[in-house]
Amino acid sequence: MNIYLPLERWTNSFVNDWLIPTWGGFFNRLSDGIEWVVEGITDFLIYLPPSLIMVIVAALAFWLVGKGFSLFALVGCLYIGAVELWPESMQTLAIIIVATFLSVLFGVPLGILSAKNDFMDKITRPVLDFMQTLPSFVYLIPAILLFGLGGVPAVISTFIFATPPSVRMTNLGIRQVPEDIAEASKAFGSTSWQMLLKVELPMSLQTIMAGVNQTIMLALSMAVIASMIGAPGLGSTVLSGISNVNVGLGLTGGLGIVVLAIIIDRITQGIGNKL
Repeated sequence: MNIYLPLERWTNSFVNDWLIPTWGGFFNRLSDGIEWVVEGITDFLIYLPPSLIMVIVAALAFWLVGKGFSLFALVGCLYIGAVELWPESMQTLAIIIVATFLSVLFGVPLGILSAKNDFMDKITRPVLDFMQTLPSFVYLIPAILLFGLGGVPAVISTFIFATPPSVRMTNLGIRQVPEDIAEASKAFGSTSWQMLLKVELPMSLQTIMAGVNQTIMLALSMAVIASMIGAPGLGSTVLSGISNVNVGLGLTGGLGIVVLAIIIDRITQGIGNKL
């Protein structure tokens, strides 16, 4: 049986003949807004004295995790500065901050809606499965086409790739709230909003924060991949090492990503535990 499905032609026709001509102006304005935010955060982080950021990170690590990890965070920051990758680290951090903010901004409300509505949950599950199983490189193609090269397509592709954990964990956390507590809240006359804000969200906060933590880790994992479309930061350092077969440069940038990932991971876990 010979079946031909012209999916490639249909997709290209949809993008080139309708999507870009119709929505090109919207994507340009969106790109300008995201670029302004990313550049603003990057300039601010680079403007701050590295010693000040080191002290803040070490203090947060001491308060949220402990003195042992505080020492590791300080040594990690010193390593990033010693190998002269501080500006690249701040560029990567700025992209992660913006992408994570967008993922949480969209993911948590969608997770709440999915937990409250079984029909919505049935719709979002296959979409999230698709987002998580589609190879991350595939996200780069429409990102380049709609937003060009640089930090903006990196933010968009990272946002799409990193959003599912936030949705899933929020949904899971709210659904795991004990039924007897929910019934007691209703018996005392709580409205739906009071139930959500005063019972369900506080009791599921640790699960939601675990989802945020996973979102940040996925965003960091896109650092090297996003560098292929011109994203600045540590990923571009690793990519340069790969392109030039420079093992030392690749290892230096890779260790920078590892240090950044461990520090952010433990600090966000500490925030979840504190809350």
